[in-house]
Amino acid sequence: MPLPKDTQQEPDSSLVLEPRRDTVKPPPLYRVLLLNDDYTPMDFVVVVLEKFFAMTRERATMVMLSVHREGKGVCGIYPKDVAATKVEQVSAFARLHQHPLACVMEET
Repeated sequence: MPLPKDTQQEPDSSLVLEPRRDTVKPPPLYRVLLLNDDYTPMDFVVVVLEKFFAMTRERATMVMLSVHREGKGVCGIYPKDVAATKVEQVSAFARLHQHPLACVMEET
């Protein structure tokens, strides 16, 4: 049985819905760093930078010298998952070649 006309609810025609705009922050970025040690050869560090960070020989040499002189060098800045993968790849490669090269990530 239908409801009486006065109890039926009709949509309010004066109501206008505005589209909601959500702002989404970009994901945090992380620096991937190589740390200096007294045992890993400089040539090996250059190979790592070329292989895992797609650096030219010249750029890799500059970063390697930064690692050697300042104790650490920035390899790149990536989203968290990519940075974690790079750290694991470099660490596994260094272990495979029996070098104690340390690779870490830190939030920018």
